[in-house]
Amino acid sequence: MHRRMLVIRGFEQRVATLYRDGEVPGFVHLSIGQEATAVGACWPLRGPDIITSTHRGHGHCLAKGLDPLGMFAELMGKDQGTNRGRGGSMHIADPTLGIFGANGIVAAGLPIAVGAATAAQLRADGSVAVAFFGDGASAQGAFHEAMNLAAVWELPTIFFCENNGYAEFSPTATQHAASLEQRAAGYGIRYVAVDGNDVVATASLMEKLVGAARVGGGPAVVEAATYRWHGHYEGDPQRYRTPEELTAWEAHDPLLVHEVRLRNAGVGDDEMKALESSVADELDTAVEAARALRSPLATSLIDFVLRARPVRPEPVPPAPDAPVFRTMDAIRSALHAELAADERVFVAGIDVGAGGNVFGLTRGLADEFGSRVRDTPISETAIIGLGVGAAMAGMRPVVEMMYLDFLGVCFDQLLNQAAKLPFMTGGAAEMALTVRTQFGAGRSSGSQHSQSLEALLAHIPGLTVVMPSTPADTYGLLRAAIADPNPVIFIENRLLYGMKGPQPPPDYILPIGKSAIVRAGTDVTVVSVSRMVHEAVAAAERLADEGVSVEVIDLRTVAPLDMVPILESVHKTSRLLIAHEAVVPFGIGAEIAATVAREGFWDLDAPIERIGAAPTPPPYAPDLERAWLPDRDDVAAALRRLVAV
Repeated sequence: MHRRMLVIRGFEQRVATLYRDGEVPGFVHLSIGQEATAVGACWPLRGPDIITSTHRGHGHCLAKGLDPLGMFAELMGKDQGTNRGRGGSMHIADPTLGIFGANGIVAAGLPIAVGAATAAQLRADGSVAVAFFGDGASAQGAFHEAMNLAAVWELPTIFFCENNGYAEFSPTATQHAASLEQRAAGYGIRYVAVDGNDVVATASLMEKLVGAARVGGGPAVVEAATYRWHGHYEGDPQRYRTPEELTAWEAHDPLLVHEVRLRNAGVGDDEMKALESSVADELDTAVEAARALRSPLATSLIDFVLRARPVRPEPVPPAPDAPVFRTMDAIRSALHAELAADERVFVAGIDVGAGGNVFGLTRGLADEFGSRVRDTPISETAIIGLGVGAAMAGMRPVVEMMYLDFLGVCFDQLLNQAAKLPFMTGGAAEMALTVRTQFGAGRSSGSQHSQSLEALLAHIPGLTVVMPSTPADTYGLLRAAIADPNPVIFIENRLLYGMKGPQPPPDYILPIGKSAIVRAGTDVTVVSVSRMVHEAVAAAERLADEGVSVEVIDLRTVAPLDMVPILESVHKTSRLLIAHEAVVPFGIGAEIAATVAREGFWDLDAPIERIGAAPTPPPYAPDLERAWLPDRDDVAAALRRLVAV
């Protein structure tokens, strides 16, 4: 234990010097003074056990077994760093060691730990997840959602609070109206306080709690009283605390406390000095070795954003006389097929189990697959976070966000966690996560239940965004999404749930990232997606009666965009219309138009046209909503304008 604390202390002291001298860039948050919490909390953990950490996470990573050389190299931005120079101080991780990442977002690791614990529970492998957090994190919604979900599901999770007295610059007493003990009681979770500067007391407590969690004892909350000697960040002027306060805590230095214990047990000066010298030599050697390593090559810039997905040929479309099924049947069939084929797949979301989903899409799956189809509380951040953590643990979660409009509630777990963790870990983090959601205006659902927000998601590197338009495509693309090694946002249009179409064979799986020509034509090209594809086809049929041949392309996937068929079609037709349900400004149509203008401007005989919803929130009144939402009449009018040029 003492050696591990010496490694952490010596590592942090050297990082402080390296940062001061400009050898470590960015931000650095040191854990000097908190060594006993890291070592004690990780002491009873095994290799498969998971930890999630904070922006002050060096000590946690070292205590869980991460190599100092790789960490020094990572902080220096070296290609041979733990995360290939992509993570740095605040994001250091090694999923192969159960270290699911330090995190620059306060409290973001807690839902991820809940996901890892869910994977452990489903596998019944006896592993646990420890979520480190600071006292300031208990003011975050992610903290409460994670605590509640862990309690409801009785997950093997230890929420370990390092209460160092300050939330950034503010004293803890000014930040919370209720204590952590009271909050834990509110969720029915066991709470235990411990002297976080006593490594033996911390380790002894954790051995009991971890042992209980391994055999189904459920979650627990630990509050470890400790203190950070340095500021919130290196360079912090620390005007918020007094020298007397710092001196008092230094007298309770975890290394001094433990050294007294060792000496009382008979450890002599020579043995202590030898231990200290050994650690110092090891760390000095690691620093020099890290300095000699090279930085990542500029040519590797786009590495680790996405994992290579399976190469799939375009299957033969279902025959027109095939049995008919609905889009809602396609979703249930695809989920059933993947649940039956792969034990790693599970489904979680609000009322997806006993309730069968608000639209009845998952009805009956819980009866057949039991705990692999799980009802969650109404906690979007926890839902997406559990998907992230479970995916990192090697599962293939399918989590449901009931409405696309609710994206804002849980955006961090998509934007900063699911999309970035594979990249920030240098490709080490698995993220085979599927997020199912739906949208669709036209039923007076109002401004908060009708938005088409795919452009927000498509703008984030690392996310794949799929929007099917037919029952067969829904089946084939959902199966592909669940099998994909990357995080996929699967967006359904609820107005299409009752749509009927030919049913493909059970092994029908479509390639992600491939658009489809759904109607051939020679005079003008229309590119669309989801429900608007059907409006485009209807308008094309109307224009055919007027002697205009319209080619309609269904994107199917909006990120990544498949531009090749679009460019080939525009080369043939010389005219382009892009139609989507989202508002026009900054939508996916702008990206398509910009690419065509750059790559095929010499082919254009008319300006590119775009149509979409008016740039207002979706209205409630039916007449206003009809005026707001584009339809086949708008598409036909735009086509006439194009061919008239």
